[in-house]
Amino acid sequence: MSKTRIAFGTSGWRAILADEFTFENVSLVVKAIADELIANGNDKAEVIVSHDTRFLGDRFALHAARILSGAGIKPLLTDRDAPTPVIAYEIVRRKVAGGINFTASHNPSEYQGIKFSPANGGPASKELTKKLEKRISDLQATGTVPVLGEPPKNKINPQADYIKRIKEIVDMATIKKAGLKILCNSMYGTSRDYLDRLFIESGCRVEVMNNYPDARFGGFPPEPAPANVKDFTDRIEKEGFDLGLATDGDADRFGVFGKNCFAPNANEMLALLLDHLVESRGWRGIVVRTVATSHFVDAVAKLHGCKVIEVPVGFKWIAAEMEKAPNDFVIGGEESGGLTIRGHVPEKDGILACSLATEMVARRKKSLKEILEDLKDKTGRIASDRINIHYNPSERDILMKRVSKRPTTLAGKKVIEKNEMDGIKFLLEDGSWIMTRFSGTEPVVRLYVEGKEGFLKELELAGRELLGRD
Repeated sequence: MSKTRIAFGTSGWRAILADEFTFENVSLVVKAIADELIANGNDKAEVIVSHDTRFLGDRFALHAARILSGAGIKPLLTDRDAPTPVIAYEIVRRKVAGGINFTASHNPSEYQGIKFSPANGGPASKELTKKLEKRISDLQATGTVPVLGEPPKNKINPQADYIKRIKEIVDMATIKKAGLKILCNSMYGTSRDYLDRLFIESGCRVEVMNNYPDARFGGFPPEPAPANVKDFTDRIEKEGFDLGLATDGDADRFGVFGKNCFAPNANEMLALLLDHLVESRGWRGIVVRTVATSHFVDAVAKLHGCKVIEVPVGFKWIAAEMEKAPNDFVIGGEESGGLTIRGHVPEKDGILACSLATEMVARRKKSLKEILEDLKDKTGRIASDRINIHYNPSERDILMKRVSKRPTTLAGKKVIEKNEMDGIKFLLEDGSWIMTRFSGTEPVVRLYVEGKEGFLKELELAGRELLGRD
């Protein structure tokens, strides 16, 4: 049997397809999940099984379903690829034991991944993933080969129930009345016939692009960053769309583009939607953000009397805080483009985020840029950025030693605090900060910088110097 070290990152286990991500290793992961469920009294459980549009996703999902069946667990296999937030909602709606989803989310097309979500629909906790890793290691040691059961005779389609739920959350009537011209981009991923259908069924003016499955995602990483969606932004600008709405490969992340391709980053969108939820629904209470997420969110929370809770990177930490106080929770999100709100599933939902952003624009009767400028006039002008720096895995220890040393100053500003909650974050005397964190899913170190508008370049240069990448 394989001796690959299988470790769960912030959102499941991901690896290069046909290198470490093989049917043999997938068998170990699924068998470990089945054994863990059975050990917790779920021997007659039902588990949803799905996948995104990556190569062999449907084959891996069918294989997983047969392993579950062989262990006595009933697999509920989706009839096509499905968005991560849809699977989360279906887990909760059906009250099943969990879900197995084959997705590598926004990672490049050569990656595959497997993600297990427990009965609450959210990401698996660190405690649960550690148990699964131990079971996988034991299976490798004993050479256990899972028994394959019969493939499921029937499949499920979660589309209609999910769309119905989003229509209950979002004010689609106001969106329709506004008459916005909207362009939806699924990036060849799972949100096709979900995001666009939501608006089409509500009588909105919608056009779609890249709305068919492509395992290579058009040759770009399936992340709705401006560099990956030039075909999309060209159409927005040339054809005069009011909004462009994009989601990543499994639709848990989002990108929102306004007139003339103005695109607030995920930090700004989280702050904007917090402001919108308070203004439109009167919600106040707890706001949860990760340590790498902008303090612009804190400024908006302070404006509205909300409490901010800072957590490590990974949506599972946001989900945990959401479950502690569901009635006080307002919004939770992270700078990488994921969020959820009160009353919804404890999982990132890019379709919901796009829908709420559209509701905000329709309700305010202003452009995205105007809405953001209005908010910054109230809170102060904070700017932030994230730079992904690729490295050779052999460099990891050297880079970690470099960034762990606390400097006296950075970018000419005194370092007043070192935050090691997750990664290394240096807070500076003027409120600026620089953070480095190694990705849990790919050989990338993320450099985060935040400060007053016009000061980001200096902060980025200081961060690169920390890493020896100047």
